[in-house]
Amino acid sequence: MKKSVFFGALTVAALAAGAAAAGTLDDVKARGKLNCGVTTGLVGFAAPDANGEWQGFDVGVCRAVAAAVLGDPSAVEFVPTTGKTRFTALASGEIDMLARNTTWTFSRDVDLKFEFVGVNYYDGQGFMVPKALGVSSAKELDGATVCIQTGTTTELNLADYFRTNNISYEPVPIETNAEAQPLYLEGACDVYTTDASGLAATRAAFENPADHVVLPEIISKEPLGPLVRHGDSEWGDVVRWSLNALIAAEELGVTSANIADMAAAAGNNPEINRLLGTEGTLGEMLGLDADWAKKAIMAGGNYGEIFEKNIGENTPIGLGRGLNAQWTDGGLLYVPPFR
Repeated sequence: MKKSVFFGALTVAALAAGAAAAGTLDDVKARGKLNCGVTTGLVGFAAPDANGEWQGFDVGVCRAVAAAVLGDPSAVEFVPTTGKTRFTALASGEIDMLARNTTWTFSRDVDLKFEFVGVNYYDGQGFMVPKALGVSSAKELDGATVCIQTGTTTELNLADYFRTNNISYEPVPIETNAEAQPLYLEGACDVYTTDASGLAATRAAFENPADHVVLPEIISKEPLGPLVRHGDSEWGDVVRWSLNALIAAEELGVTSANIADMAAAAGNNPEINRLLGTEGTLGEMLGLDADWAKKAIMAGGNYGEIFEKNIGENTPIGLGRGLNAQWTDGGLLYVPPFR
């Protein structure tokens, strides 16, 4: 291992240990605001709208946590981060959590001293090319120039895939998705590679999306999820169970439209009652109000509602649920019981 990489990892780990010791839950409550790290701009996942208000699938997770802790989904400071800056921002305490298309890997979990609290999107890396290139498979990309975000698993997966298939490529390093779009459209690179969801979001933003195709190959597993610092289990539990609440609500049929009535008239389903705080002491265990999960769900709806509003099949992004369906519908979404 190069010394620069080794000491870089030690620095991030040391920063994380110091920041975690402060007690993030108490800090957020005292500040009255959640500092949430997001991408610099990826439509559907995290990007400011025309009024400067942050919107998106990952933004929905930040707002749910803010609602659970502070009772206000708008009490969030969104901090844009790149592939290079995101981990330092979290480790240093600049942000309380990171919610931006970040892949759960061994080294990030163990070596960088972060804790992934769950998966909010199961993804995989793909390739997008201009239709005019006449390519139908990633295996036909020998010698291609490839726009690739630095400091990401995407960069490593790309090298592995081309090496395995004994083909060559020329990397065109970029730091953000916004930087990649004009380079790709201007022909500075033949191919853009990132998570398939990111490709769909990027393609949807083009003036002529039909002029570009996403190739069929998915070359990796990319479980994306929010993360916090090691050593602060209390805060990790809050973020983990806020995400779990959104997923469980969809499974249990709790929506933004019926949640108020379901909470007001505690029904016969004890798990729903525990989720909404009308029965049991789950909120107290977390150091939150009894209706913390109700507030999280009301912030933007359950997991399915947040998905469909921001990236679903009826949006320009046009993503199907696929692996991100509930386990009862053949997907991978499965959370522990609320009891």
